[in-house]
Amino acid sequence: MSDSKTNMVAPPEGVVGEGFFATKLNDVVGLARANSLWPLPFATSCCGIEFMATMASHYDLARFGSERVSFSPRQADMLMVMGTISKKMAPILRQVYEQMSEPRWVIAVGACASSGGVFDTYSVLQGIDKVIPVDVYVPGCPPRPEQIVDGVMALQELVRTESVRRRSSPEYKELLASYNL
Repeated sequence: MSDSKTNMVAPPEGVVGEGFFATKLNDVVGLARANSLWPLPFATSCCGIEFMATMASHYDLARFGSERVSFSPRQADMLMVMGTISKKMAPILRQVYEQMSEPRWVIAVGACASSGGVFDTYSVLQGIDKVIPVDVYVPGCPPRPEQIVDGVMALQELVRTESVRRRSSPEYKELLASYNL
């Protein structure tokens, strides 16, 4: 510890004792958001079964702060799209996304949600990123629960390091405008 390059200074007047530390607001907000994600499962196929296994006691997604699964878009901030999304279902998916409050994040679980999977037909959406922005892709057909947990952990890292001001940046507004949001 003596060869550390950290310079210790005396605390300001009146701020002495246990429990005081200094940090950045971005770090505190990011830590709070990352460890309290409320998932909204949008499951249509076999990936939904894998999500059920992920939420069950053996894998227990609740250990990562996602205890409260919400089935109301207004009370969720992490949309987990799992399974085949038909082109007729795309407007409903978009409506669910738009009803979520900011900040909101999206995980595309499985090959079908990410790229249409093996269903290269006129009726299947070839990736949900055609209608809503996606933050994390989880590969597999269907992905194992470990992969879904890894995807949630990747999203947590993204949320933890995201700036509080990112959502009001011109780049983010341009991204949303490219989706007509």
